Amino acid sequence: MDNFENKTPEEQPEEKEVKRETQAAPKVEQQKYYTDGNPYGQQYTRPQYDQQYGQPQYASVPRQSGIPTWLKVLLIIVLILVLIGYMFTSCIRSLTSSMGGMVDESLLMEGEGTSVSDIDGEYVAVLHIEDEISQSSSFWYDHYYLLDTIDDLIADDNNKGIVFYMDTPGGSVYATDEMYLAVKDYQEKTKRPVYTYMASMAASGGYYIAAPSDKIYINRNGVTGSIGVTMGNYIDVSELLAKYGVKVNTITSGRNKAMGSELVPMTDEQKAILQSIVDEAYEQFTAIVAEGRGMDIEKVKELADGRIYTALQAKANGLVDEVGTYDDLCDAFLADNGLDASVQIVDFWPPQMSELDSFLNRFMSTDFSPSGMLTADQIEELLSLNGKIELKYMYGE
Repeated sequence: MDNFENKTPEEQPEEKEVKRETQAAPKVEQQKYYTDGNPYGQQYTRPQYDQQYGQPQYASVPRQSGIPTWLKVLLIIVLILVLIGYMFTSCIRSLTSSMGGMVDESLLMEGEGTSVSDIDGEYVAVLHIEDEISQSSSFWYDHYYLLDTIDDLIADDNNKGIVFYMDTPGGSVYATDEMYLAVKDYQEKTKRPVYTYMASMAASGGYYIAAPSDKIYINRNGVTGSIGVTMGNYIDVSELLAKYGVKVNTITSGRNKAMGSELVPMTDEQKAILQSIVDEAYEQFTAIVAEGRGMDIEKVKELADGRIYTALQAKANGLVDEVGTYDDLCDAFLADNGLDASVQIVDFWPPQMSELDSFLNRFMSTDFSPSGMLTADQIEELLSLNGKIELKYMYGE
């Protein structure tokens, strides 16, 4: 109080003015928000800011709305989905382009398979056997769709025959023979013609299915043959384990129960057992070729040493009838069977062809390991195949 009275009159109003500003400040500042410099960051009232930072000096800013975080996340997800869709569409167009327009792109994108009920008028059905022949479906090959379609074709009087378009290395003995029997059933019940066109490859199981065809055409750059059977490879790591002091005890009910295990050496008896299974499948294969092509069985066995044949070699050996294009085959089919141009040539495509997961699975299964070296996971997977008795009419295995 004494200090105040000692000041000059000019100084006293200034002191009172400062006090008025100090008293009025909280009323104004309580209505504002404060931040650490980021207008879109966390915002505080004045008491919250003081408690958080403990600083008497701060700058006030108006509240900023910005874009909510949840909306930002949603926009990012939408953009990613659009990008994936664009990439998938581009891949599909690339595939259809590489096949020279053979694929109806609308079917690929809509994911709807072709059925007999979709077709008006007389037609020839083109069934595609592409990729490995197996009971499971792949991007191009759907085993059960083909079997069901053949049954539908048998019952449809508008169907005038089948053309098999093949581009396959073959596949499992079971699936291959099942398809062959379906072809024979179609021929016996309908008496309609069956032709086969071999594109870049129709080897092993592909030729097995083609054998009963009334005519076989092959592209001049295609290969076929590979008449034979494989049971794959059996790996013996018993000596490697012994080197590191690992002992294996196998408990079985008989001396051949663990046949094919990588942990114990294969005996001569077991090799003979497995070879007999392969030989039986081989006899079945050669007999089907002999019957389908009207050839002597001994001549077939001379050709059936597992090798592949070029188009000209296959024709010279009686394995195919003509070397030509797919259009050549279609023209010949109509002319040979007295069908006019009004008869449609209709491609039958399975619904699975449009599934994105099938495409991605195929892409992800590609081996990207450096220098082609096996990874530990691949070695483990390879060893897991041991002991699985699976016969294949397959080229390249």
